[in-house]
Amino acid sequence: MEWRIILFFLVGLPLSFSYDKLSYKKKATQSLTYPGPSSGASNAVDENTATCTRQYAIGLNSPHETVWWKVDLGGVNNIYSITISFKTYDGHEDRQRGRLAGFSLYVSTTGDITGSTHCYKDGPQLPPLEFTTTCVQHGRYVIFYNERKHGITYPMDYQTSAVNELCEVVVLGCNKTGVYGIDCNTLCPNNCQNNLCNIENGSCFGCKPGWRDTLCDKECIEGMYGPKCLQQCPGHCRDNVTCNHVTGQCGGGCDKGWTGALCDKGCDDGTYGYNCVNNCNGPCLNNTPCNKQTGYCDRGCKPGYTNIDCSTECPSQHYGMNCTGRCSGHCINNEPCDHVIGVCPSGCQDGYTGALCTDACAEGYFGANCSRKCSPHCKPETCQHANGSCTCTAGWMGNDCTTGNAI
Repeated sequence: MEWRIILFFLVGLPLSFSYDKLSYKKKATQSLTYPGPSSGASNAVDENTATCTRQYAIGLNSPHETVWWKVDLGGVNNIYSITISFKTYDGHEDRQRGRLAGFSLYVSTTGDITGSTHCYKDGPQLPPLEFTTTCVQHGRYVIFYNERKHGITYPMDYQTSAVNELCEVVVLGCNKTGVYGIDCNTLCPNNCQNNLCNIENGSCFGCKPGWRDTLCDKECIEGMYGPKCLQQCPGHCRDNVTCNHVTGQCGGGCDKGWTGALCDKGCDDGTYGYNCVNNCNGPCLNNTPCNKQTGYCDRGCKPGYTNIDCSTECPSQHYGMNCTGRCSGHCINNEPCDHVIGVCPSGCQDGYTGALCTDACAEGYFGANCSRKCSPHCKPETCQHANGSCTCTAGWMGNDCTTGNAI
């Protein structure tokens, strides 16, 4: 057995560990592949340390400054550790370590370093050529990255030209989701986000909406809901109950004046009450909407209406603002006047005129709309404005003094 395999068990994971091998024969890719059939990225996941990847050098004598290699685990997994066997050259181990120095390891759900978890950063000491690090994360991709950028001063033992030759990369963890522990047989807590938890202790990497704490076994504190319990309930649930800690919705419906899935929208103008199902009853003053909780017209009613919700017309013989106007009582056929403006719908009784039929005919006139003249034979100020009857002057007779008196 080669010495590096023996060293793997000395510096790597104990033999008693039984985590799953997540990386074996999974799809691997790399940048800057060196030409040749024996340089491919898949050489690092074939469980054969005699086959290694090879990529173009980066650094001062190369146009390239960065290099990467990654393996796609085929799905988001719980990861425990990453072990790398680098290619070695007898008698040149320090040079080889200097070439690899400064590398980073990332765990990603998308395959990009941007937005991934930086699991390990090498340095400033030179790395061993058989390397293992614990990396308790969850992700689909494990990415090896190194750089030698112009204009940056690296530690003295770093080689200015970096060559990455990975002979084997072993990612250990749990193949199944929703489990943790050394044997991958303990279920993660029910409310872990994406059913993923820490592979060692079962703590959740994140909680489902509405839950909190390390095991996601506590509901959001009252008045909060949603992802990470960061959303505040709008506070408009019926009977002042708190909203649902997961969805933010009000299980018992919305309080008066509110509607919407989260009871966060005020009633539309013209509606009121629980869930805004009621229509305002009457015309409020200046066309303002009724109170969205009570349906009342808080500023009063339009002329002609009364009651707290302006749903009632003025009582008979009353009209106008607050129904304080009194009808004239001189409408034809004793009809009630208009409850809004006080006019007589069919006109005035004989002997009256004016917009509200409040004016008696002028002296000398009578009848409908005061359109008829009193007899010239009436004594002054005796002509009745309704029917034209009057007291006659000498020589005249009849109710309206239109009949001569023979002598």
